[in-house]
Amino acid sequence: MEITGRVTADASVQKVNGDKQVVNFSIAINDTYKPKGSSEVKEVTTYINCSYWLNANTAQWLKKGTLVQLFGRIGLNVYNNSEGTAVGTLTFHTNNIKILVFPKKEETAKASSTVKEKKAKKAQDVPF
Repeated sequence: MEITGRVTADASVQKVNGDKQVVNFSIAINDTYKPKGSSEVKEVTTYINCSYWLNANTAQWLKKGTLVQLFGRIGLNVYNNSEGTAVGTLTFHTNNIKILVFPKKEETAKASSTVKEKKAKKAQDVPF
């Protein structure tokens, strides 16, 4: 199965059973449709929790806003909550991640301009 969406928050890495690591993240998929008999376009956003077990280092690339194409399968987790009610959640178990677009980084641009300003100031302070 294949899904494409944007990462909603920076990925996190958790240790499982002592030595295994899993990368957990969530993506948002935006879709539009037109209800029957209406000319109004409706927008729908679906959030999907994802897990990736193959390489924990991948988490460094899965930052908020990154557009990713994921390949894998859907898994169902069923449990009884504290009230004794059966609850189910879906998780997309990813086996291949393709990064399509990295998010724009305003902070990176600000940081590089600050570094350039500091270098320029140091250059002015050097007596020749």
